[in-house]
Amino acid sequence: MLIGEFARRTGLSQDTIRFYVRKGLLTPQVGAKGGRNPYQIFTERDASTARMIRFAQSLGMPLKEIAEIASELQRDGLSQVREIEIMDDQLAKLVQKAAELAELTDYLRAKRDWVTRGKPGDEPQFTDEALCLASTWTGLR
Repeated sequence: MLIGEFARRTGLSQDTIRFYVRKGLLTPQVGAKGGRNPYQIFTERDASTARMIRFAQSLGMPLKEIAEIASELQRDGLSQVREIEIMDDQLAKLVQKAAELAELTDYLRAKRDWVTRGKPGDEPQFTDEALCLASTWTGLR
């Protein structure tokens, strides 16, 4: 498929697709048509790769790291040990992100409850360690 159809299929802009190609994240085949600028032909595998890139980005993985893994995959393939290492790294990042989101959720609940009660006493602070304990005690989790 050509870049226009690929863009529609993946939901990416053509500029983003060209950027991914320049960075080596996508490696479309080069067609015979197009003269000095041969057509780039994308496959279903490229579409799957594009979805994985977007998913990895949504997890907070930088494009540089994605490109390194993609290069490693194309060059040598990934051993089982390397695949597990990559997944463990991402799982650790997700666990950290979940902890941060839980802390923010606790803060927002405490602040909402404080406002609901008419703002008595000190305003809850985001850095308050008591927020996690308070939410556990009051069943807010």
